[in-house]
Amino acid sequence: MPRRASAPVDPSTIPDRPFFKIGEAARLCAVKPYVLRYWETEFHSIRPQKTRSQQRLYRRKDIELLLSIRDLLYGQRFTIQGARARLRELGHDEGPPPPVPPPEIDVETMRKMKQGLLDLIRLVEE
Repeated sequence: MPRRASAPVDPSTIPDRPFFKIGEAARLCAVKPYVLRYWETEFHSIRPQKTRSQQRLYRRKDIELLLSIRDLLYGQRFTIQGARARLRELGHDEGPPPPVPPPEIDVETMRKMKQGLLDLIRLVEE
């Protein structure tokens, strides 16, 4: 007998907790965790916090947004592009992803890099 897909939770029944791991978020939205990771690449307003070990932590508002996306895609049969446009209409930021900040380099590393470049210039000038 084929297994029935479970239904997502009603937004009003989301447990009152500050964070949810990806498995918990996936269960609440009745999708697999890889679906949530994919949606992160397609919907820029989904930006879960990450721990030092890069584990995703979703807030309640993230879960609510994921439930809206699920409804747009699975319930109302929007395409990804159509769902993005609808979220923009609803006031969600669906512009380009935020820029990635440059890596932090400490002063000592910068000093070593500068000295290496100066040594290279001296070699070229000889």
